[in-house]
Amino acid sequence: MNALRLSGITKSFGDNAILKGISLEAEPGEFIALVGPSGCGKSTLLRIVAGLEHPTSGSVVADGRELTALAPAERNVAMVFQSYALYPHLTAAQNIAVPLAMRKLTSVQRLPILGNLLPGQKEARSAIQRQVQDMAQSLKIEHLLDRKPGQMSGGQRQRVALARAMVRRPALFLMDEPLSNLDANLRVHARGEIVDLHRRAGVPTLYVTHDQAEALSMADRVAVMIAGNLLQLASPQAIYDDPAHIEVARFLGQPRINTLTTRVTSDRTVKLGNICLTVSGAAREGDEVTIAIRPEHLRVSPPNPSGVAAHVERLEFLGSEVIVYVVIDGLNQPIVAKLTPAEAKGMSASMPVSILAEPGRALLFAQDGKRLSSQPVTADALEVAHG
Repeated sequence: MNALRLSGITKSFGDNAILKGISLEAEPGEFIALVGPSGCGKSTLLRIVAGLEHPTSGSVVADGRELTALAPAERNVAMVFQSYALYPHLTAAQNIAVPLAMRKLTSVQRLPILGNLLPGQKEARSAIQRQVQDMAQSLKIEHLLDRKPGQMSGGQRQRVALARAMVRRPALFLMDEPLSNLDANLRVHARGEIVDLHRRAGVPTLYVTHDQAEALSMADRVAVMIAGNLLQLASPQAIYDDPAHIEVARFLGQPRINTLTTRVTSDRTVKLGNICLTVSGAAREGDEVTIAIRPEHLRVSPPNPSGVAAHVERLEFLGSEVIVYVVIDGLNQPIVAKLTPAEAKGMSASMPVSILAEPGRALLFAQDGKRLSSQPVTADALEVAHG
């Protein structure tokens, strides 16, 4: 049985469709990252799973329970917000204890004076404090328990928010860009901490981020959302190497994937320099298609008849790599290549060069953005097809 199943989730505000039929399934203990540009609907989807928003249509099922109509408190779901949402007047220990007190104590027992006089109250509160201490030790934040949020750094507040989410042992974790308020170095460290905590908890996690590095490095599977649609859900390597849609290919990868428009020839091939692909499927002669190739799969060499004639526009030295911006002669089309410092040695602006692609690395997409099936074929000296 799937730990989580979303079926046909839609959400509209008036005539504005935010989610357009999202369906996905998560296995027990699976970490799924929802990634996409701002406004694509990923946070709205997370809020629907948490019960903070109601879908226009569709269903949310977790561990066989229909959650769609349940209130947030009835779902056994823990959510970590971008702002951490800690109570500023409570200490870290009190913040962590809140979900336990809400679950284990009645409204009367939670009263500050009268509650302490009720039978069994001392034992119940002692049990809550033990759980808080155990969770604090697990996250190495024992020294923060007496501090209030205003006395903590961003990274410390993030750990407290995670402790508050984990202490109740929920059936599902939801995280809405929990690292966005941290600096770059702390964010990298926090990634590993969250993945480790997720594995120890052993429950499915939906993690919303617009940072592709977080999605690719942390998740078991990545769901790419564009304009309210789920375009692809796959492992990080599969979604990077074999994108199903041109928008998936464009969103993932830094620098951005190179795209060039050309047309299918009479022999059902697509040609660009040393790239020659045989197109299978529904593509016909004259159809406009897009060749896409990642910067790390391009080579920039002295002028070569097998390559595409171009000239260097500028270079960016980044230490372990050099980003080379070149322009194809006659097309005024910028292309980006990622080279090692040794490969880029001696290159300078305005230098004439040729662009060559690593064999088998080019991707082909139809005019509607969907991936086309193709096979590389041998080509010696091929010219750019201008369309």
